[in-house]
Amino acid sequence: MSSSPHETNTSVPDKAILISLITPEMKQKGIDPAYSLSELVQLADTAGVIVAESVVQNRDKPDPRWYIGKGKVMELRDSILEFGANTAIFDQELSGAQVRNLEEILDVKIIDRTQLILDIFAQRAKTREGIIQVELAQLTYLLPRLAGHGKNLSRLGGGIGTRGPGETKLETDRRHIRRRIGELKRQLEEITRHRKLHRARRKENGVVQVALVGYTNAGKSTLLRSLTAADVYVENKLFATLDPTTRILMLPSGKEVVLTDTVGFIQNLPHDLVAAFRATLEEANEADLILHVVDASSEMRQEQMNVVQQILDELGAGGKPQIILFNKIDVCTPEGLQMLPAGEGYLKISAFSEKDLEAIRQAVQSKLSGGVRSFRIPAKRGDLTPVLYRVGDVVDKQMDEEDMIYEVNVNQVDFAKYGYRLAPFAIQKRDDSGEF
Repeated sequence: MSSSPHETNTSVPDKAILISLITPEMKQKGIDPAYSLSELVQLADTAGVIVAESVVQNRDKPDPRWYIGKGKVMELRDSILEFGANTAIFDQELSGAQVRNLEEILDVKIIDRTQLILDIFAQRAKTREGIIQVELAQLTYLLPRLAGHGKNLSRLGGGIGTRGPGETKLETDRRHIRRRIGELKRQLEEITRHRKLHRARRKENGVVQVALVGYTNAGKSTLLRSLTAADVYVENKLFATLDPTTRILMLPSGKEVVLTDTVGFIQNLPHDLVAAFRATLEEANEADLILHVVDASSEMRQEQMNVVQQILDELGAGGKPQIILFNKIDVCTPEGLQMLPAGEGYLKISAFSEKDLEAIRQAVQSKLSGGVRSFRIPAKRGDLTPVLYRVGDVVDKQMDEEDMIYEVNVNQVDFAKYGYRLAPFAIQKRDDSGEF
């Protein structure tokens, strides 16, 4: 049975047992197994899976044959029979051999965390670029595991793990998949080339770019819709939106900037997915300012912030100017609110508060501002007048003999691009630092 990446066959609903293995190495890496498992429950719910039970095992290291211990496999088989489950979802990534061994003894679909996330992305992808990126990630994941997914890939009934290219039959050989991967990469490179042209054109036109980044379900899409009246899909689920959306944001000064909502991050985000979505994620790398949206109501907000910062660092965007927006304060406890950092670079907001939205616009404007600078422009240099208006907002101008004195509240990004033409005529910069 074949289906598109976003078709769902609901004739056989997925009922799953979730399994998590806790090792000392996980704790050394700072991974919270309990939080990871609770996140797996949310991922399963997002994928439309009924969770029957969660199973946890502590081991010094994974079993190379079963991943979990043989005794735990037998317990898992009993639970599957007891609950009538047809799927087992592991919180960690499995090898092809482990999948094959588990399938043979459990006789259900075996899904790991990576495949679950890929399945959700396959459901959510709507644009051509999103569909290509998801299929590329799925095939890259599938290729080394072909031998291990024999029974899984030939199962009928649709559901989790069988959407999109995940339903490829066992007889599909590696050569065909490699050929398809090459074709998808070429298509993606062409899309990336067009995206880079658009970025270059925006930079040439002096367009300031701001990116919304954050952990999945932090409220980025809701914030984009509230700030720009964008018609974007919003749902209280992980990865509710996948494809990036760009809209114009009007600042209090009247200046327009481009605001882009990027795909949400998650811990243990599959490497294949990061690679496939690099063109999309690079919107953050090209941004002049990053708005890092944090779910202030989450008990794991610091861990989520660390994950986002780590991925930004991997993308090369870790050093970009940032404003951290603690969203959802309307559902925070008073104790939780008190624990949030405060001061410059932090805002506590609700995406549904107009007052908070205005505070965001003001904060973006202030962050992009380079302060008020004064320029003495000779009358014969009328060619510099458009440059003055391009680098910021002219707040005052007056004649002084044959020269014109301009006071400009400059935009840092624009001034970095065009300010060199005005540098010889600068007479002061009015801010606390006293530096030009």
